[in-house]
Amino acid sequence: MTRLISWNVNGLRAAIGKGFLDFLDSKSPDILCLQEIKLSEGQLDLELEGYTLYFNYAEKKGYSGTAVFTKKQPLKVSYGMGMEEHDREGRMITLEFDDYYLVNIYTPNSQRGLERLPYRMIWEDDLRNYLLSLDAHKPVIFCGDLNVAHKEIDLKNPKSNQKNAGFTPEERSKMTQLLESGFIDTFRHFYPDRTDAYTWWSYMFKAREKNVGWRIDYFCVSERFKSRLVDASILSDVYGSDHCPVELIIE
Repeated sequence: MTRLISWNVNGLRAAIGKGFLDFLDSKSPDILCLQEIKLSEGQLDLELEGYTLYFNYAEKKGYSGTAVFTKKQPLKVSYGMGMEEHDREGRMITLEFDDYYLVNIYTPNSQRGLERLPYRMIWEDDLRNYLLSLDAHKPVIFCGDLNVAHKEIDLKNPKSNQKNAGFTPEERSKMTQLLESGFIDTFRHFYPDRTDAYTWWSYMFKAREKNVGWRIDYFCVSERFKSRLVDASILSDVYGSDHCPVELIIE
């Protein structure tokens, strides 16, 4: 069994101050994928016994960024999509293993007023093509904060959010297109009808206390990987960020 966890930590240094290392110690995943680490090189001196650490920093200070901590040694590690327009913000790390690729993704937010929605649409198409290019060689696991609640079941208030970043028809249709190109949303594979299952809550209006949230963090896998899926879960009792971790267990 391999246990994988993905978590948007909303600042890794902040998360370390809120019990991140205790969480890592208690869960001890084989692979941990982090998004929104908000670090520049040299800002954090972290060594974790048993893990190799990979970081992809954004050019802009205190912004975005991803990391992967792994006990399993990859054959190869690459950063970004290989496209300059997407690779300045540290949003992706790909690890190649013997029998699959693992891609850790932090998808750009379309922002207030949907200022970044046109860019987001380009990102989505290029991301899908990138994942399919990997999938042509071996199965893919991709995870992270994909910044979209796919279906109405995936957020508390679908009616009032249809023009808001993360639940626009455009973003949702790109997620549909991605899944229909040969991938499985593992949480919905196991729990197709589970309601009130969220991974992100606003810091305002006691949203987390009331569980007024969105499910925007995912583990997805190539269709042909389905037989190796054991379970997918949302670790909503874990605090330290405005997101909670999500977990995938594979054979």
